[in-house]
Amino acid sequence: MRPDLFEAPDYYHLDDLLSEEHKLVRDAARQWVKRDVSPIIEAYAQKAEFPKQILGGLAEIGAFGPYIPEEYGGAGLDQISYGLIMQEIERGDSGVRSTASVQSSLVMYPIYTYGTEEQRKKYLPKLASGEMMGCFGLTEPNHGSNPSGMETKFKDMGDHYLLNGAKLWISNSPFADIAVVWAKNEEGRIHGLIVERGMEGFSTPETHNKWSLRASATGELIFDNVKVPKANLLPNKSGLGAPLGCLDSARYGISWGAIGAAMDCYDTALRYAKERIQFGKPIAATQLQQKKLAEMITEITKAQLLAFRLGQLKNEGKATSAQISMAKRNNVEMAITIAREARQVLGGMGITGEYSIMRHMMNLESVITYEGTHDIHLLITGADITGFPAFQ
Repeated sequence: MRPDLFEAPDYYHLDDLLSEEHKLVRDAARQWVKRDVSPIIEAYAQKAEFPKQILGGLAEIGAFGPYIPEEYGGAGLDQISYGLIMQEIERGDSGVRSTASVQSSLVMYPIYTYGTEEQRKKYLPKLASGEMMGCFGLTEPNHGSNPSGMETKFKDMGDHYLLNGAKLWISNSPFADIAVVWAKNEEGRIHGLIVERGMEGFSTPETHNKWSLRASATGELIFDNVKVPKANLLPNKSGLGAPLGCLDSARYGISWGAIGAAMDCYDTALRYAKERIQFGKPIAATQLQQKKLAEMITEITKAQLLAFRLGQLKNEGKATSAQISMAKRNNVEMAITIAREARQVLGGMGITGEYSIMRHMMNLESVITYEGTHDIHLLITGADITGFPAFQ
């Protein structure tokens, strides 16, 4: 494994806009990634296994529910801090960031926002510490971009609910202790339910043969007449807006995380271009390589400014779903383009596990699709500016 020599690009001195707390939070995450993720991640990606030993470290740097109040075990940080943590983790690996995103925005957020006080006290401290891990069940085999068509249903049986259905492409599901599951009641209204591992009829088969997010655990959620206690219903919001509210938080984190992947690819390409000698000089001295590198830093800088402003809007409670969609779509596309260009800078070496670029490139093929596909986010922006939803 090559030493992690990463230096974060900051062409427009964005550090000047960050508070001291922001920098401390980010730097702690950055050092943790260098120490605990970079040395092992290539090996785990090669063998398609999630490194469970890092869960405690993720909790220690505040990656699980960073914006959840301290009384429930969270760090009580603001949204920019959350974004910076996601940026640093995804600089290490998108799959590791996925684990943190799911825990924070898709499990802890709905329990905190839509749950009862009893549910908050029961689950959130253990989720924040990593003692308990969660997953989020929305996507189904027949319903991806159209979650409102979900077929998973539950019935009121008097003293409990009876849950049936299946979810697919679920990060963390193979080892999750709980799942926040979205299902329709007998009237067709969508509600959230907390399903616990060990409930009879609940299984989580793992998805294998992935070429992307190989160091992340992905699986299914199968519900075969699962008896769910009525106390496990999230009562404070129902309808499709409830899971979409969770996705807003996760997509926001992705808009920062993708910058981390892009920065790592750029830093790797820049370092390599300065060291690689061809025709008697470093390839960094040639026009076409400078074009690639100059375009990379330009796009990273634009994405940094977009994410920072979105973070300010999130802190003020002003960020709209459409604004979040724009940032997710733009920044992931930026990152995947940079990964491809950076791979070319490294030539044949770019496809090897000696460098991180090919792993980032493959990971980003998932990130550009999950939590709202590239095309759907474009249509969300289109609907917002025209008033005409083209996907209905």
